[in-house]
Amino acid sequence: MAVALTFLLLLSLDFSSSLSIPLGSNLHASSDRNHSWYSPNSAFSVSFIPAATPGSFLSAVVFSNTVPIWSPGTVDSGGSLRLLRSGSLRLVNSSGATVWDSGSENKGVTSASLEDSGNLVLRSRRNTTVWSSFAQPSNVIVPTQPLTVGKSLRSGSYSFHLTEEGSLNLKWNDSIVYWSQELINKSSSNLSSPSFVLERNGVASIFDSSGGVVVSVRSNDYGEEEGVFRFLKLEEDGNLRIFSVSKGGEIQTQTWVAVADQCQVFGFCGNFGICRYDGFVPTCECPSENFVPIDVNDMRKGCKRKVELEDCRGNQGMLDLNNTRFLTYPPELSTQRFTLGTEACRANCLVDSLCFASVLMADGSGVCFQKLSGLVSGYKSPSVPSTSSLKVCKPVLPYSTVKKTDERSLIRALIIALVVIATRDETVDMEQVTRMVQASFWCIQKHPSQRPSMGKVVQMLEGIIEMAKPLAPNALADIRDTENS
Repeated sequence: MAVALTFLLLLSLDFSSSLSIPLGSNLHASSDRNHSWYSPNSAFSVSFIPAATPGSFLSAVVFSNTVPIWSPGTVDSGGSLRLLRSGSLRLVNSSGATVWDSGSENKGVTSASLEDSGNLVLRSRRNTTVWSSFAQPSNVIVPTQPLTVGKSLRSGSYSFHLTEEGSLNLKWNDSIVYWSQELINKSSSNLSSPSFVLERNGVASIFDSSGGVVVSVRSNDYGEEEGVFRFLKLEEDGNLRIFSVSKGGEIQTQTWVAVADQCQVFGFCGNFGICRYDGFVPTCECPSENFVPIDVNDMRKGCKRKVELEDCRGNQGMLDLNNTRFLTYPPELSTQRFTLGTEACRANCLVDSLCFASVLMADGSGVCFQKLSGLVSGYKSPSVPSTSSLKVCKPVLPYSTVKKTDERSLIRALIIALVVIATRDETVDMEQVTRMVQASFWCIQKHPSQRPSMGKVVQMLEGIIEMAKPLAPNALADIRDTENS
């Protein structure tokens, strides 16, 4: 009870340490940090920092000049954040187009301030809060910032919510719950207005106005407060993590993660994408050669069919994916559910024009799901005993193990050829050698769509066309693993 009262008192306190930002103030994306708006303790600032896209800048409340904890959006180099005399805080591009607006125009705002907690506040003449960044979170919450029912953290297609019952949920497209942690014993708890809060010591808890406190999760380094700043972040990969940063430092250390197995995050590999592990790193691939990547440089964007099902009616087959299962969560569970054997499960899907995949659960129940929705989120691992089946246009083209053997043979032959070339007496044309190596790497790319035609290979070797730097082929790692085994 005492902890709950302390929390409620914190919420009611005016974090008085703040510097007033007058109406009419502007921050420009091209300005240096000397033109930022700082909190009194200088730990936080409202700044522009370089975004992932070259030439773009993220407007954000930043901790230690490096860690964004709240952001209204991204602009070009000519963009600015403006505290208008009408009381609105507005983010605009160089063209003057509005990217984001606080919606506080003509609501009595007389100034803004950035508090020592990291909360950006718009205040009225009576010092009451009209708008605050803590009440409008983006994808991060920090200590003393409550996440309440109806609010959410968002990152791309993913969102993090607190329910009225006191559960924490991660959702894809606001529909599929792929992670949930129920924190409250419903039979003994009657919540009125729960709030989820990350405390400074690394403990994340549910607080309720009725006085109930339930500890939910703890960071690996919980208990340490001095000199450590913690934040909880929903990242673009759909996972929720707690990070710790030493005050004055830049290194972010992960100390807790919601979904331990990244491949279990729904939609992580996009439409028709299959997630598997390459060592400890989750990677995405297409189901078979019936598909091509949407973007070969970003496999998380998923795959697309070479031929759509409606273009091959009457000439369809089922692609069996061994050691693979399609992730199935509510509300998908209520679509088509049967108790069938493996063959009947896939055969029923093949003859059903609405079905595009079947999943036979590997728990011994014999439950078969006929998947009717448009997204397949697949997980491939030697530890998965089930086989999933995906409807494709014939011919069914599973990835061939022969191709990998050919890749190994080609690379071994290439290595031998280079050794021979390097030991000849006459002058070696290193430019020609470079073209040979690069062309061979292009020929053994994993996805067929990335491999050049024979005519193009000849042009590459003769130097007629320019060659981009090829992606490193997986076969090199395969050879290394084989030689070490």
